[in-house]
Order: sequence, then C-alpha cells, then structure tokens
Amino acid sequence: MNNPVDARDARRRWFGVFFLIVAGGMLVWGQTVLKSRLDGLGFIIYWLICFFFTGLAMLTALLDVRALKRRTRDQHRELFRHTLDNIEGDREDEHRKPRH
Repeated sequence: MNNPVDARDARRRWFGVFFLIVAGGMLVWGQTVLKSRLDGLGFIIYWLICFFFTGLAMLTALLDVRALKRRTRDQHRELFRHTLDNIEGDREDEHRKPRH
C-alpha cells in the first residue's frame, strides 16, 4: 500500500497551516496594533486580504478532506479485493487437500 501521507498531502497541509497562520496573525494585528490606523479604503482592503487568506485555509481544508475520502475509499476497495482473493485462495487450497 502507499504511504498514507504522500508529498502532495504534506504540501497541502503546510499551505493550509500557512494560510491559517497568516489569517490569524492579520486578525490579531487588525484588532490590536492596527485598529486605530485602519480606516476607509485601507480598512476594507486589509480585511478583504484577511478574508482571502481565511478562504484559502478553508479551501485547503476541503481539498484535504476530499483527498482523505478518496484515499479511504481506495483503501477499502483494496482491502475488499484482498479479502476476496484470500477467500478464493483458501477455497482452492481446500479443494486441493486430499480427502480421507
């Protein structure tokens, strides 16, 4: 079987963490240090960028869930096939045994 976490999964998760950290950092900064300085168009642009990074984090999480579901489905199918092959093999071994 394949490694459960391949390079694409690791990269996707690192991007998700990065987007989440940026959005969280912008939230904290926007509510503390920059609160008195943000006004007008700067306020709107700042919070749209924060919203953009939050959306990227959510999108990355959804993509990760989709990949996890696909991998789980494939593993279930492989397990089912492997189990059926084992049952067939056991049945063939039973027929090959000499009867007393």
